[in-house]
Amino acid sequence: MPHDISIILRPEEAANEPGIKRAIATQLNIGTGDIGHYIITRKSIDARRGRVSVNLGVRVFMPDEPVVGQRSLFIYRDVHRSKPVVVVGAGPAGLFAALRLIELGIKPIVLERGKSVSDRKRDIAKLNREHRLNPNSNYAFGEGGAGTFSDGKLYTRSKKRGDYRRIIQVLIDHGADEAIAYEAHPHIGTDRLPRIITRIRETILQHGGEVLFGSRVASLIIKNERTVGVVLSDGQNINGEAVILATGHSARDIYEMLNRQGVTLEPKPFAMGVRVEHPQMLIDSIQYHGIPRSEYLPAASYSLVHQVEGRGVYSFCMCPGGFIVPAATATDEVVVNGMSPSGRNSRWANSGIVVEIRLDDLAQYAQYGIFAGLQLQAELERLSKLHGGYGVQAPAQRLADFIEGRASTNLPSCSYHPGLTSSNLHEWLPTHIGMRLQQGFKVFGKKMWGFLTNEAAILGVESRTSSPIRIPRNSESLQHVSIKGLFPAGEGAGYAGGIVSSALDGTLIADAVATYVLG
Repeated sequence: MPHDISIILRPEEAANEPGIKRAIATQLNIGTGDIGHYIITRKSIDARRGRVSVNLGVRVFMPDEPVVGQRSLFIYRDVHRSKPVVVVGAGPAGLFAALRLIELGIKPIVLERGKSVSDRKRDIAKLNREHRLNPNSNYAFGEGGAGTFSDGKLYTRSKKRGDYRRIIQVLIDHGADEAIAYEAHPHIGTDRLPRIITRIRETILQHGGEVLFGSRVASLIIKNERTVGVVLSDGQNINGEAVILATGHSARDIYEMLNRQGVTLEPKPFAMGVRVEHPQMLIDSIQYHGIPRSEYLPAASYSLVHQVEGRGVYSFCMCPGGFIVPAATATDEVVVNGMSPSGRNSRWANSGIVVEIRLDDLAQYAQYGIFAGLQLQAELERLSKLHGGYGVQAPAQRLADFIEGRASTNLPSCSYHPGLTSSNLHEWLPTHIGMRLQQGFKVFGKKMWGFLTNEAAILGVESRTSSPIRIPRNSESLQHVSIKGLFPAGEGAGYAGGIVSSALDGTLIADAVATYVLG
């Protein structure tokens, strides 16, 4: 029977097999030659108490024991002639819903308003270099969704919703590094995710599913209070036994379309703020207590939270060794987001620092009804554009200057490729956001000594943390509360907040669709 043990190693020991085997042998009081095989089941970095160590969970097999891994088996069926279901959106919720439908014997027809991941790369290059924004192909829209070109972090807080290991295994099966199965904060990287997304599409196509790009949905087809398909912007009808709506948190036109068709929507809390960027060496020095980061240690990250006058101020989507990217979806706005390549080897560290927005913070937008949060979002993004420079240049301010309420006469070097414009964010950010950010940063500077510095810059605005709208669904059938056959899923529906949680929700929805379609 295998032994499950925990071992603590120095970083250099954890980086090679002999070091791990010696620690296993010491723990089990055996010789290294008595170890048949081992599997790492858990890995985390502990930088507390002024030293850095690596904690490993290890499953150890003796030489005569069969090696039993944790690999799941997915059986994808031939669905060429099966009942069709329309899946709107090729982000994680939509793609994982499609894979699960194929397992269940249902044909997914995946509709994506944007382009394939390879074509999308070219549009993103134009956005970064030439400031030319394609509203349907950018960091938010296109195959793979927002996560494809903005990091690929895989940790989730939604483990009660389903087996998150299933999602991890699907990603490994399609080319992700097996380390994501045991890392405490698994991360694929924006340089590797496109290949994985392409392979997932190939799996869908090989088994009889369809994936249609440049297919923006204009309306639902509803007959006898049942959703039986969609109408595309070019007038084409796409019919199915049901519709999974997995359009992501930036598809504002979808919310407007649903509202016009009488589909119930409801407002929900969300968060907005800025993105802060420090030199990675500074974050390493803080988190590793001044110990120089060696080749055996990852770029250091952080997680910060504080309550300011009844609202949470917290770090979001922290990207060690990463870059800040333009995430706007319209030409009259500036939005920023963060990403990291798999090696997390840039010289910058960035994170969203955002303020919780509750429904009672939206009183001045009451005339917009359920769209009050969307209106606040849009106004802040337009302000960011107004105070930015040419194209998608971002308004920015040195961090300590922002705290002290003074202008930045110059700005530090930054990873944001389109460029920065010095701006007094402390003056134009709404008071309920700007004031709380200032107070939150002061506290973060005490939690991480050296964090509050003019070597860091803040960029406006980080506004797409989640959707301000929820598409309510029945808690049992997971269909929309009033229209049968419509299954809202993922971030855009208000039920997820990242790659893994969205993929989990898409899988859960696919199971519900199968019950609806197959009985």
